[in-house]
Amino acid sequence: MKKTLAALAAVAAASAASAQSNVTIYGLIDQSVEHIDHVGAASAGLTRMPGLTGGFAPSRLGFRGNEDLGDGLKAVFTLEMGLGADSGTLNQGGRAWGRQAFVGLQGPWGTVSLGRQYSMLFWSQTEADLLGPAMFGSGSLDSYLPNARVDNAIAYRGSFSGVTVGATWSAGRDAVNAGPSPSGTNCAGENSADSKACRQWSAMVKYDAENWGASAAIDEIRGGPGAFAGLTSSAMTDRRSTVAGWFKVSGWKLGAGVIARRNDGSVATPRSRLWYAGANWSPNAQWMLDAQVFKLDYSHSANAATLYAVRGTYFLSRRTAVYATAGRVDNNGSLALGVSNAAAGSGPVAGGTQDGIAAGIRHAF
Repeated sequence: MKKTLAALAAVAAASAASAQSNVTIYGLIDQSVEHIDHVGAASAGLTRMPGLTGGFAPSRLGFRGNEDLGDGLKAVFTLEMGLGADSGTLNQGGRAWGRQAFVGLQGPWGTVSLGRQYSMLFWSQTEADLLGPAMFGSGSLDSYLPNARVDNAIAYRGSFSGVTVGATWSAGRDAVNAGPSPSGTNCAGENSADSKACRQWSAMVKYDAENWGASAAIDEIRGGPGAFAGLTSSAMTDRRSTVAGWFKVSGWKLGAGVIARRNDGSVATPRSRLWYAGANWSPNAQWMLDAQVFKLDYSHSANAATLYAVRGTYFLSRRTAVYATAGRVDNNGSLALGVSNAAAGSGPVAGGTQDGIAAGIRHAF
């Protein structure tokens, strides 16, 4: 018996030695004070400390880790929650791990992961959309773009000599009822009575060189009974297709792209295109300036919107920065999109114009 226990202890010790693991705690706090004008029918001004996103990105707290399983194989995981730093609340419809929650295996062939994670549409935009999920950015014209996450997802992503390929598939894209908003679209799926309800899939191919890159992706979500945004049937889909690219030269980075959308949930105007182009200039390690323009057009309709945004950032250290940003949106037709996606309920009247300014602090850890 003693020999058996000793042998088991030796095996356990050998396994522990060969399977090294590590866990990293990380996060971002980005909080600003924002003022926007022409809110609602009264055309009033509004000063607020928004909680959904900051001038750079939404606040978050996360844990990521991996375990070396040997022979080039690793177990990986990520748990990441979204935080409203203005009031200390959880974002993504109150989910504890609303930004990401997945586990997977990683090897020379790529990573396969299971859980709540980003769509390939999100990954296709990370280099070309220079303002990304900022308060005055693409999310003001299409709120899905900075929130392209999927429940119950199987994902694959792999990079080979600069080429990255990836795909996701989900049988139930969003189990939370917190809308109508990207925080939760009430489409849980995984229903034996309707196997197509609330499915999602996406695919991407991307190439990154030292000074330039390009990407193409498709993302399709399917509706279901009771789902928000008009997708109330599993026969209805909302598909976005994109091409994008970026280029660096002499302290400048330029990015541009187009996202074509066909949305069965918008009966009158199902087809639209969102164009964007921007520039980023870093004259030294302390300063960074960004400017970007977005144009949303609906086919065979007077509905359109143009968003202009600028941002200046001063880095106090590698982790801490202060910034000021400004934006303007011009709506046409029946559109009433707000300049800011940092908090809900602040749009102008249909066809109206709205300006916004903000200043804030960003700290990463």
